[in-house]
Amino acid sequence: MPCPLGEAARERPEGAALEAPGLRLTYRELDRRVSLAAGRLREAGLGGRRVGLYLEGGAGYVILLLALLRAGAVACPVSTRLPPQGAAPLLRRAGCAAVVCAGPLPGLRCLRPEEILSGRPAEAPTPGPIPLDRPATVVFTSGSTGIPKAALHTFGNHYYSALGSASNIPLAPGDRWLLSLPLYHVGGLSIVFRCVLAGAAMVLPEPGAPLGSELRRRGITHASLVSTQLLRLLREGGEGPPEGLKAILLGASAMPAGLLEEAVSRGLPVHTSYGLTEMASQVAATRPGAPLEELLTSGRVLPHRELRLAEDGEILVRGRTLFAGYVEGDAVERPLDREGWFHTRDLGELDGEGRLLVRGRRDNLFVSGGENVQPEEIEEALRREAGAEEAVVVPVPDEEWGARPVAFLKGGAPDPARSLERVLPRFKIPVAFYPWPQDAPGGMKVDRAFFRERALGLRRRPRLC
Repeated sequence: MPCPLGEAARERPEGAALEAPGLRLTYRELDRRVSLAAGRLREAGLGGRRVGLYLEGGAGYVILLLALLRAGAVACPVSTRLPPQGAAPLLRRAGCAAVVCAGPLPGLRCLRPEEILSGRPAEAPTPGPIPLDRPATVVFTSGSTGIPKAALHTFGNHYYSALGSASNIPLAPGDRWLLSLPLYHVGGLSIVFRCVLAGAAMVLPEPGAPLGSELRRRGITHASLVSTQLLRLLREGGEGPPEGLKAILLGASAMPAGLLEEAVSRGLPVHTSYGLTEMASQVAATRPGAPLEELLTSGRVLPHRELRLAEDGEILVRGRTLFAGYVEGDAVERPLDREGWFHTRDLGELDGEGRLLVRGRRDNLFVSGGENVQPEEIEEALRREAGAEEAVVVPVPDEEWGARPVAFLKGGAPDPARSLERVLPRFKIPVAFYPWPQDAPGGMKVDRAFFRERALGLRRRPRLC
C-alpha cells in the first residue's frame, strides 16, 4: 500500500491533520515533521527495530508514533500508569532496542523525545510503498487475567481494521475524531490509522476539560468512549447532542443498559461494539441509527473479520485483522487452532439477526454449590436494578459452597441485595457488598486481580447490607 500519511499530504496538504491545545498541523506539516523525526530515528540506528514509547499523551506522541512507522521501526507503546520498574520488563520482553521516554528505564537504551522531535537529520526518508505484512506495532494486552502479552500487528492488520470500521462508521476529510483513548491501547491506535487513511483530523482534548464542552468547542464529529467517559458526558447535562456530532463508538467493555437508554433518549449517536487487541480493535459493531434493542448487543461482524461460536459459547475470531502473534524477545507465537481461529476466551451468543451478545469472560466464570456463576451477569444486574455506577463481582473461597460472590459498588441503592432478589437466583446474590476502593486502579478494563485480593482481605469483616 502507498504510505497513508504521504498520500494524505499529497492529496490534501492544507487539510487539518492533528490538533492539540495551542497547536494545529496540516497534513503537509505533519508529514514534514514525521519525516524529520524518522530521519533522526534512523540516524540513531533504530530503523527496523522495535522501539518503546513510554510517554504521556500529546501531539509529540502522535508524531513519534508515525515517525517510528516511517523509519521502518515497530512502535511499542506502553502505559505510563505502570511505574518504570513495571514498564521496563515488558519492553525488554518485547525485544525493544530502545525506548523514547522522559526518564531512565532500567536495562534499556533511553532516548528523550526532544532528541527525536527537534533538530534536522542529514537525510529525511521519503515515504514509499509499505508491505501489508510488515510489522507495525506491538500492543500489550490489558493483563486483567494474567501477565500482559505483547501482541504484534502488521500494517495490513491496522489497514483492514480501518477499512472495516469505515464501512460502518463513515469517515471523510473534514471530519474530526477526538483522540480521547490512550495510544498504548489498540482503541487509541486505531483512531490514528482511521484518520490518516481517511484524511480526517485527530483532535487531542484539553487535559481535564469536561468532555461535553470539548465535543462542542472543538467541532468533534467522531469520538471513541468507554463507559466511564460516557457516564461523565451524560452527567454534564446539556440539551441534545453537540452540533455536527456523527458517531460515538463505545467499547473496551460491556455498556450498562441504563447508560445506553439515557444516551439514546438524549439523542447521542452511539454505536456499541466488540473488539480485542488481537484483532486490532473492532470485530463487530452496531450500525448508524440503531435502536436501543440493537445497541444492547455488539452488532454484526464487520468486513475483513470472521467470527463463530464454539460449542461451549466461546467466541472464535480470524480474518485480515488478526494479529501476527505474541512476541517474546525474537520469538513470535501465533496461538491458533488448526483452522486458523483465535480463541478469545470470551463467551457469547448470536441472536436471530446475527448480532453478537457478549456474556462475559470464560476466565471469570466460577462454580458455587455446583452452579456456574458469571460475574458480568451480576454486575449488569447491579447497575440496572440497584442503580450502581460501577460494580465488580469476584469470588471468595467458601467451605460449604466452594466459592461465593462478593461485590464492590460505587453508588446505587442502599440495599442492593433486595434489588437483586427480583431478578437473580439466591446463589448468584453476593454475600457481601463493599464500597468502591479509593485506591482501585484506573484504566479501560477492570483489574479483577486487585478486587479479588481486596475481597480476600475483607472477607471476615461484616457485610454492609
